[in-house]
Amino acid sequence: MAKRAHEPEKRPGFFSQIRSLFRFTREVYGWLPWAQIAILVAGVLIGLILGLLIGGPNVLSLVLWGITGLMLGLLGAMFLMTRLSTNAMYAKIDGMPGASGHVLSTSLGRRWQASDTPVGINPKTQEAVYRAVGRGGIVVVGEGTRGRLTRLVNEERVKAQRVAHGVPVTVLYIGHGEDEVPIADLAKTIKKLPKAIDKATMAAVIRRIESVSQSLSSLPIPKGIDPTKVRAQRPR
Repeated sequence: MAKRAHEPEKRPGFFSQIRSLFRFTREVYGWLPWAQIAILVAGVLIGLILGLLIGGPNVLSLVLWGITGLMLGLLGAMFLMTRLSTNAMYAKIDGMPGASGHVLSTSLGRRWQASDTPVGINPKTQEAVYRAVGRGGIVVVGEGTRGRLTRLVNEERVKAQRVAHGVPVTVLYIGHGEDEVPIADLAKTIKKLPKAIDKATMAAVIRRIESVSQSLSSLPIPKGIDPTKVRAQRPR
């Protein structure tokens, strides 16, 4: 008897995603439910006030304006939760091995190309180096203790300068110290870099770097929590 074909994995429904996003965000911002309730109440009150000013003490008008205010309050509450969920995600992954790769591969947009796999790594200490290539040039990101990252960062910077002569190479270190970039500001910092190369040059640089990059597939993956598992799933 032939085996029954596997059914495609069913994605969570819209409301299930909203519930998961709410729980994830509330773990970091415990005051979120109260803020959302306040926004809903404020929306209804604003709707009722507008109804009184425009339609006078008309019951139907007040009901309609109250519902309108409630809808606006729901939108405001959703907007607040969505914005806070991003901050909550950064708070969760801050300091975790692989956090930089997750941000680089998901938050830079189309003008940059990066991978969540490090281009240089110390398996013992979990220090890692990541690379992004975009219209702003080449960015080398060091994750871990800065003193132990010097060799890995220098190796990647020299390699980038050798294969992409004339293309600016920017080095960033993740952290909260002086001249370091917090993980929450990594994508924003890279996007602010001025345009230095065009699309054709960017594509050529990517090909050159990939052709000389050593494969890291045989190196051990750093132990730790996978940042992709703490990222809140956004409602579709």
